[in-house]
Amino acid sequence: MRSGPSSAQAHGRYAIAVPAPYRLDLTVSALRRLPTNAVDVLDADGAYVRVLDGVRPAVVRVTQPGARTLEVEIDGDRREHRRLLELVRRTLGAEVGLGRFYRAAARIGWLHPLALRMRGVRPPRHPTLWEACVNAIVFQQVSVLAASAIMRRLVVALGEPHARAGVALYAFPGIERVRDARDARLRALGLSAGKLAALRRVGDALARGTLSEALLEERPTPAAAALLRGVKGIGPWTAAVILLRGLGRLDVFPANDSSLARSLALVGGPDPAGVAAALDALGPQRGMLYYHLLLARLEARNELGCPSYARPDARSSSRAQAAAPGAGRRSLARRAGT
Repeated sequence: MRSGPSSAQAHGRYAIAVPAPYRLDLTVSALRRLPTNAVDVLDADGAYVRVLDGVRPAVVRVTQPGARTLEVEIDGDRREHRRLLELVRRTLGAEVGLGRFYRAAARIGWLHPLALRMRGVRPPRHPTLWEACVNAIVFQQVSVLAASAIMRRLVVALGEPHARAGVALYAFPGIERVRDARDARLRALGLSAGKLAALRRVGDALARGTLSEALLEERPTPAAAALLRGVKGIGPWTAAVILLRGLGRLDVFPANDSSLARSLALVGGPDPAGVAAALDALGPQRGMLYYHLLLARLEARNELGCPSYARPDARSSSRAQAAAPGAGRRSLARRAGT
C-alpha cells in the first residue's frame, strides 16, 4: 500500500499516558534484543525510532519526558496517525499492568533483586504477526549474536531504507519482499534451508488467511499454539516466542532450549528443573521472566538502553554511553531462548 496524495503527509505530536513505573529504555531493549537491530532503533538521545507500514511508510519517534508520559512524533499520512498511535501503544506495552508479576517476584528470592533492577519494563510486541514469526524462526537454535546478525543482513538487504534526523532506519521487509527474493540470495544472508522453507510457509499461510492475528487472538493460548505448530518449521519453542512477542500472551514461557540454565545461573536462580515452581508462582504473567532474563544478559554486557549501532566493532563506543550496571558479567548465552 503506497498510494495516496502527498498532501496527506503530516507531522504530528501526541502524548500517551503510561502507568508508573514505566521505562522506555528497558522496554525497547527487550524488544530489539541487541543494539545492532536495524528496525527498532534507540538514537543517541534515548528516543525510540522506527518505520511503521501503512498507506505509505511512516516514521515514529518516541521519548519519555516524564515518569507517566510517552511523547510520540509521527511523520506520515495524517489519516493513519490514530492507527499508528495505537500500534505504538501496543508495541511498547503501554497499557499492560504487571502487579501480579511483581507481587509474585517479591516472594522468589533469586528473582526479586532482578525485578527491582528492571522495574518499569513492559512486555513489548512486534507490530505485525509476520514480523514476530520471522524473528522467532531466525532465532531458532543459534546464538543470539548469530541470529541478530542474520536478521540485520535480512533487513538491510530487503527492507526499504529511511532516515530521520540523521538516524538510518529500515522498514521491516514485508511478505512480498521475502517471497520475491531468490533462495540463493536468502541463503547467502545466513538463512538455513529449513528456516527459509519455514518463512515461505508462514508467508503463504498469512497470504491465504489460514494464519492470521485474528485467528490467534480468538483462541486460548493452547489452541493458538497448536494453530502455529500446524505450519511445518514451527515447533513448541517457536510458537511460544511468537505468542509472547507477537500476541502479548504472557502466560507462555519459552523454556525448551539450552540457554535457560545459563540465564538462571547468571541471576543466581535454580537449575531448569527447579524453575517450574517460579513459573507456577508467576502464573499468567510468567512470560515476564523471559524478558527479565534477557535484560539480565544485556545488563551483563552493559547494553541496556545503549544507542543502536551497525557493527559489533562499534559496541565499545556505545557501551560507554550505557548507564546500566553489570559490566564484567558473563556474556550472552550461546543458544537463543530469550
